[in-house]
Amino acid sequence: MNQKVWRLAGPLIISNISIPLLGAVDTAVVGHLPGPQYIGAVAVGAIIFTALYAGTSFLRMATVGLSAQARGTGDGSEVRAVLARAALFGAGIGLLIILLQAPLGWLGLQLIGAGVDVEPLAREYFYIRVWAAPAAMMNIAIIGWLIGAQNTRASLWLYLLMNGLNAGLDLWFVIGLEWGVAGVAWATLISQYVTLSLGIFIAARMLRRIEGRWNRTNLLDKKAFKRLAMINRDIFIRSMFLQAALFTFTSLGARISTVILAANAILMVFQHIMSAGVDGFAHTAGALVGESIGEKSRKNFRDAVRITTLWSFGFSVFFCALFYFAGPTVIDLMTSVPEVRMATREYLPWMVITPLVGFASYQLDGFFIGATRAADMRDAMLVSVVIYALALAILVPWIGNHGLWLGFIVLLIARAVTLYMRFPKIERSIEH
Repeated sequence: MNQKVWRLAGPLIISNISIPLLGAVDTAVVGHLPGPQYIGAVAVGAIIFTALYAGTSFLRMATVGLSAQARGTGDGSEVRAVLARAALFGAGIGLLIILLQAPLGWLGLQLIGAGVDVEPLAREYFYIRVWAAPAAMMNIAIIGWLIGAQNTRASLWLYLLMNGLNAGLDLWFVIGLEWGVAGVAWATLISQYVTLSLGIFIAARMLRRIEGRWNRTNLLDKKAFKRLAMINRDIFIRSMFLQAALFTFTSLGARISTVILAANAILMVFQHIMSAGVDGFAHTAGALVGESIGEKSRKNFRDAVRITTLWSFGFSVFFCALFYFAGPTVIDLMTSVPEVRMATREYLPWMVITPLVGFASYQLDGFFIGATRAADMRDAMLVSVVIYALALAILVPWIGNHGLWLGFIVLLIARAVTLYMRFPKIERSIEH
């Protein structure tokens, strides 16, 4: 089982870490422009898209679980149907985002409340990048399907293309052509559509080797669509609660000062790198748990839970050490603005303890995704966000940005506890 876990998790870890590393490149290329407003603008624009796209994370989460379960039952026609349904959902949502770009952009900027020096740049970023939405949504669906089908190597190639091309275009557009914040947005847009082309090609090649056929009746099956809709609804609600929490974090930091906004944006890159690493095991757990449920094997379920959790804990310890020893150097690489460097170092200790506190919540997410227990994920997140909001109401007025980070720690702990309380129901649902 260890070998199988690493065969799946290895590509996922590399894939996931490439995403925040791209965020680090985005931050670094604008971090050397004159003033913190450029970092702040990309941070504000990025959090708006994170909120929009995380709201549609059901495209990945639900597809991982459904694809894994279809694989476990050996139903090749259903494997095809899962991909088609998810891709159609993605394309439709992406087009809807484009149609609603004006109110979505206005609302996002108003809710964050960025300063007058940041908002025009953030607006420019948003209204360029928004045109990548259909490709971004379909890429999420295809990658989720690949993970559920246990072809994580293919998902790695897609991530490397998307993020490598994006980073290269960042450097060319921002530094070479001096396009500023707009260059970061154009780099993202182009890389999303190029990646979609490769994703369609890879999926088509895979399906030629899988038994089964395209079946219109199966694809449009009302029962399957109802199940998909219910899973998507619950994961959407869950994701909106989580994004509201992250949105509030960015907004409160922006209201303290532009320097704090920039410092928190840099530290969130650390957080994203850590979560991406341990999420490799969470995604692997989702694929293996889903397969074991399809096979109705409680033994395989227990093995998947135990082994992926042990490896996830080990990686969290690694990230604690990495942030402690390398954090100050990385901060200096990401920005040359003295006041931002000083502020980021002040709050770095929160990043050192976050991996040990947070890994359990990510790992439990993976189990629930594989089991498609979306309603439990929704309810657990609701309780966690209420606890988080109460913590912020007490801590931020008391100790400022330190209170904001302590509230974030409270959110991670609450997520783990509320999910763990519901975890035994998954095993009990698996037939012997």
